[in-house]
Amino acid sequence: MEGPGPPANDMCSVCHGNFNTPCQSNCCHWFCANCIMLVWHHGSAVQPCKCPLCRRPITLLVPTDDSLSHRHDPEVANALDKIQRYNRLFGEREGGLLQRLQDLPFLLRRLLQDFSDPRRSLPLVIRARVYIAMILSVVYIISPIDIIPEGILGIVGLLDDLLIVLICFLHVAALYRSVLYLRHGGS
Repeated sequence: MEGPGPPANDMCSVCHGNFNTPCQSNCCHWFCANCIMLVWHHGSAVQPCKCPLCRRPITLLVPTDDSLSHRHDPEVANALDKIQRYNRLFGEREGGLLQRLQDLPFLLRRLLQDFSDPRRSLPLVIRARVYIAMILSVVYIISPIDIIPEGILGIVGLLDDLLIVLICFLHVAALYRSVLYLRHGGS
């Protein structure tokens, strides 16, 4: 699993230099905070910017813990304030189902990192909801009662199980997105 920052030997795809106040977008790409803000200001200020690498709309930017710990530095504080403002404008926009599915790897990977890092703490209510959603999904999958029974329809009967897992992941990702929004832009 990746660490809490950009991959080693990686560079910002905007300035082609080492990361300065790195932040990760909801499409999993890393940028300098000021660089991605320049990309946004170069386009329309009323809609989220598109990732320079994959062209997906960036609706959430998450700075590293290291950047947050250097908030006392005026340059870092200014960059983090810009990121927070951006997240306030676009962080609550989850988009359609396709956008949610595309954000799943980013959100689930970060959620797993938060669960495994003892220094991070998720609100107890969020942890409980994640655990309950996962437990209920597992119970449904292993229970003999299905919407589409596997015994009668064979492999097609697994579709309802896959659908339940997908719904569970989408629900957990939406919960975690709200936590990230509150941490990095919400009030």
